[in-house]
Amino acid sequence: MNTITKLQTAAAGIAVLLALSACGGAASGSQATDIPKTQNTRDISDGVPTDPEAVALLPESYKAKGEITVAMDLSSPPMTFLAEDNTTPIGVNPDLARLVAKKLGLKLKFENTAFDTIIPGIDGGRYDFTATTMSATEERLKVLDMINYLKGGSAIAVPKGNPQNLSNDTLCGKNIAVTKGSTQQLKHLPNVSKWTCEEKGKPAINAVTLPNVQEALTQLDSKRIDGVFYDASGLAWAQVQQPEHFSVLEPRMDTRTNTNVAMGLKKGSPLTPALQKAIQSVLETPQYQQSLDYWGLHESAITEAVIR
Repeated sequence: MNTITKLQTAAAGIAVLLALSACGGAASGSQATDIPKTQNTRDISDGVPTDPEAVALLPESYKAKGEITVAMDLSSPPMTFLAEDNTTPIGVNPDLARLVAKKLGLKLKFENTAFDTIIPGIDGGRYDFTATTMSATEERLKVLDMINYLKGGSAIAVPKGNPQNLSNDTLCGKNIAVTKGSTQQLKHLPNVSKWTCEEKGKPAINAVTLPNVQEALTQLDSKRIDGVFYDASGLAWAQVQQPEHFSVLEPRMDTRTNTNVAMGLKKGSPLTPALQKAIQSVLETPQYQQSLDYWGLHESAITEAVIR
């Protein structure tokens, strides 16, 4: 995929679900208070100054080009999705990517691509970095430098009212959807299934791998699966948008892992020092917390952009 217009088409019911306008006000100075979130295409980086130290670390090729390319899977509200104009990337990750580019003094180019194609694209030089709610796993760190920028977490969504009375500990033998290429698919679900089910002689959790969270929620709404295991932020958004359709189990799933999420770029990239400095600079701006507050993730802030 080479343009943001190639967003995968969701099933009709969930397309409506994710397009519904969120209500409420905005963080002061960061958003218009009378615009539904799904229509708000403001650029949070407007007026934010560059960081001279980050710019000084940029490789000359980026300075000459004046542009940096970020890869995202634009299908996961409130983290990363398209506004109702079907053109403008919005959400936490687009906000923070814009701030990073501004700190570097570069124009930002978005590339919309499926989650599981992002790492091969970075490795092949098609994208400079990704900000798409990706955690630093051992496998990813073999090919990527990863820089923390948020706290993450995973949760389980079930049909409204939880008719099967499921909990995080009673998923054995159930059909639980995960998205292709996600940490939930690659690491968390197998581990949770092992220690909550298989090691206790119970049937394993049956992972149903689907291309994106919209498809997963569509199948959940039609009772074809029992639950969806996904980023807690995305599931919370779906619950707010359609409270009569979904419930999110509490507490979040204990995956016994570091829940920070990180921006990633090619391992050993000459861009890494500049990107790390730019992310650290973003973490120290008021706009960072304003974006998190606006998208309902006020507890996800971190203070240090650690390179993994």
